Amino acid sequence: MKPIELNLENFKQAIASDKPILVDFWAVWCGPCRMLSPVVDEVAEQGGNFTVAKVNVDECPEIAREYGISAIPTLLVFKNGELKNKAVGVISKEEILNLLNV
Repeated sequence: MKPIELNLENFKQAIASDKPILVDFWAVWCGPCRMLSPVVDEVAEQGGNFTVAKVNVDECPEIAREYGISAIPTLLVFKNGELKNKAVGVISKEEILNLLNV
């Protein structure tokens, strides 16, 4: 399954899920984001008891500001609307999967 695109309309509902959701904050111009994106896509395709989503910080700066995103890529993991884990920068698939163990 491909990552879902989140925006102002669907963000709060998506993170309120009772299963973990990994949110990748990224931008088109960001080199490290382009390096991490295929890894995030691979995690999404692998599937599991979690959801994978992406937020383009240029299109949704309000969401990025609300969660204090000051560097990208940033991965946040939410469950039941609460922030459970965070990672900044390019990380491995294994590290991403470990973030989702909440």
